[in-house]
Amino acid sequence: MQQIVNFILKNSNRLLFLLLLVISLSLTIQSHSYHKSKIISSANFFTGGIYERVNNINEYFNLKSQNEELALENARLKSLLFNQKDTTKLPEVDSIKGVKKTDIIVSKVIHNSYSVFENYLTINNGSASGIKRNMGVINSAGIVGIVDKTSKNYATIISILNVKSQINAKLKKSNHFGSLVWNGKSTGFVQLIDVPRLASVRKGDTIVTGGQSIIFPENIGIGTIDKVYIEEDTNFYVIQVKLFNDMTNLGHVYIIKNKDAEEITNLEKQTKKDE
Repeated sequence: MQQIVNFILKNSNRLLFLLLLVISLSLTIQSHSYHKSKIISSANFFTGGIYERVNNINEYFNLKSQNEELALENARLKSLLFNQKDTTKLPEVDSIKGVKKTDIIVSKVIHNSYSVFENYLTINNGSASGIKRNMGVINSAGIVGIVDKTSKNYATIISILNVKSQINAKLKKSNHFGSLVWNGKSTGFVQLIDVPRLASVRKGDTIVTGGQSIIFPENIGIGTIDKVYIEEDTNFYVIQVKLFNDMTNLGHVYIIKNKDAEEITNLEKQTKKDE
């Protein structure tokens, strides 16, 4: 103990200098958005590299299950092909729900959290690939989340399993809209709130993205109705939605470029200023 005290006394000036340096750097980063954004981008780059290496190891040990999934997907596609009435008129596979192939960026999830209240994913593509904040992220099963921050080669995604997530969604069989949120309980379910009681809802009905969203195209799958509740003292439903996606097991994802999003956002901001 005496040696520790002697060391502190002997190096008190150096220790004080280091402490003041750390405090000054922290205050500089917190008070200047430019420095803060650079630190976040650097952190994304550093952690992204680590996540990618860990993901490569995990993928090696999961090759068997991935091959089985590919085999099942091939079987499903062949079934669709064989059941086409006219094989000369097969639909082109160059778009996802009406989005052009050139407006889609394919990436891979290298880190995925789903056990806390604010879950995020990391993908191995970033601003160098054209990925920007607020782009929608989906896969073949349905929606995954929204781009949050980017570095040159990586990006973080706000998962739909995030209590801060809020996405426009609707009943597929009607135009009754609501907000898709997550209550932080189960990884297999999200909630559709603010749905009017005039809407006809039944267990098993499909929930898709709504037309009011500027992030996701309309009618991308989300899940099916599992349970329906009525909020006390309101005229709205709370719908428990069973997700199509297994959010604990994500591989490749598609990032959707919405060229009209910026124009729509700017127009709405201008309209609010004029009011």
